[in-house]
Amino acid sequence: MAEQRVSRWYFGGVASCGAACCTHPLDLIKVHLQTQQEVKLKMTEMAMHVVQREGVLALYSGLSASLCRQISYSLTRFAIYETVRDVWTSRNQGPLPFYQKALLGAFGGAVLMGPSAKVGCEGVLGGLRLTLTRFTYHMITGVTPGPEPVSTEGVRKLFSGASMASSRGAMVTVGQLSCYDQAKQLVLGTGVMSDNMLTHFLASVIAGGCATFLCQPLDVVKTRLMSSNGEYKGVIDCLRDTSRLGPLAFYKGLVPAGIRLVPHTVLTFIFLEQLRKYFGIPVPV
Repeated sequence: MAEQRVSRWYFGGVASCGAACCTHPLDLIKVHLQTQQEVKLKMTEMAMHVVQREGVLALYSGLSASLCRQISYSLTRFAIYETVRDVWTSRNQGPLPFYQKALLGAFGGAVLMGPSAKVGCEGVLGGLRLTLTRFTYHMITGVTPGPEPVSTEGVRKLFSGASMASSRGAMVTVGQLSCYDQAKQLVLGTGVMSDNMLTHFLASVIAGGCATFLCQPLDVVKTRLMSSNGEYKGVIDCLRDTSRLGPLAFYKGLVPAGIRLVPHTVLTFIFLEQLRKYFGIPVPV
């Protein structure tokens, strides 16, 4: 009897960590661009500025925070999405319609508001702190009680921007997981291509583009909230302040975001598919 393999629940987190190790410099540059008070430097100029000021290794500043975020946030959303999708698919004896994939992806991403994903929010904040070099502490001391920043800003500061992170998580999960599944299904449905790495590449490029388009406005607002020093009263206040800069302000850093998110998405799904192929759970078909 023929068989196929399905992912183990932790494969998404492992694949995301592998992708993050490759794309972290692009993520760092994106954050620097988004937090500029005025548009001064472009992507390549910002990269050169960081290297000249702090050295090449500065491009990997905050990598521990990025890995912490992936192993909590990405592992959680992948585990929820793929586990529920596989159960529903087996019951329906066929692939889910796209709207159900989108709803499932939004739910899996929005779990950022749950206790397990609050660590992901702390990881994002720790990454921003380390990336912007506003504090000189290791990732562990950056997200646990200690002399900095908890004693100076309070425990609540660790979860600043949590609602925006949850909304952004829902959008990026729909863009990545749901759109990847749908794009892969459509490509395979043509009968021209088989389930190989080229198919995975094409589907993940489409998914990365969709995720960038959906989450960039929320990403900009989230970054401004998390990097603020209390000047914003909340999300609405941050939205109002950002809108004063014009509608394009919500897509500030769109190109570096896409340059980072698309390769990250491609690498994540290529790693995930290889993990599934060689180490997945065999199921009869």
